[in-house]
Amino acid sequence: ILVRDGVRLRLTEAGIEVEEAWIETTALPAGFSTRFGRFFSGIGYQNNRHAHAWDFLDQPLPYQAFLGDQYLDDGVQLRWLAPTDLYLEFGGEILRGSRYPAGGAEDSGFGTRAFYVHSGGDVGDGSSWLAGVSWLHAEAGDRQSGQGDHPVIFTGDTELAIAQMVWKWAPHGNWVQKNLILQGEFLWRNEDGGYSLPTGIASAYDTDQYGWYVQAVYQPFPRWRVGARFDSLFGDDPGLAFAGTELATLGVDPRRYTLMLDWSNSEFSRLRFQYTYDAAGVTRGSQWGLQYIHSIGA
Repeated sequence: ILVRDGVRLRLTEAGIEVEEAWIETTALPAGFSTRFGRFFSGIGYQNNRHAHAWDFLDQPLPYQAFLGDQYLDDGVQLRWLAPTDLYLEFGGEILRGSRYPAGGAEDSGFGTRAFYVHSGGDVGDGSSWLAGVSWLHAEAGDRQSGQGDHPVIFTGDTELAIAQMVWKWAPHGNWVQKNLILQGEFLWRNEDGGYSLPTGIASAYDTDQYGWYVQAVYQPFPRWRVGARFDSLFGDDPGLAFAGTELATLGVDPRRYTLMLDWSNSEFSRLRFQYTYDAAGVTRGSQWGLQYIHSIGA
């Protein structure tokens, strides 16, 4: 059995930590492959893409709210590529459950389970599509979130479902000259358990939340791209017990409008400018971002 490995480090406020460290088989029979170690889950379309490969400076609102940007954990992954003309892949994961939206490595260190299906194909000689559905079950024990010094603590179960659709186009399949990518995802989450608030109040919590985003990225000629994204959240009111707390609804649905322009000097570097009108919090306003990405290695 042949294997390949991947190790990635990332810089945090506390120093350098291992972001990913995994071993993956490359020659299992019948279209099967496995991965062991620490890795980004294969749920959704955006979750397992590294930050340098994002089309915008940040993740869409649903990913930030429901997955803390991305779900990364320790565990095992099994995938099966069906022997069909249409691309069809099934995947399943058992993970430790130590990171948001899980927490505490519940169920004897098997606190998270995931399952997903991806399918896609070509349309003519210039277009292709990819669709998929994903499901994540995460158990949390004393999971902390919110303000660092005064967090809210959740104990219970999280169910997350994701539906995705991506369409890519390039004239006669030539991506170098011109291309267009249309992408969207819809996420649903249910949290069933109890929250302990900084005030000392503990209340039962069973609420559905929803989020979605759509985006388009267009390359009109080599090296230059423009993009636009709209993302939003909405959900049920958790009840009077949470009025005035971090978990209360804002009365309006959080949303953002984002425009992006980037230029790639080569395949190893990219300069990006981004403007966002942010209406996701209590206050609204404009955000400006400038990003430079430089890649070293293959």
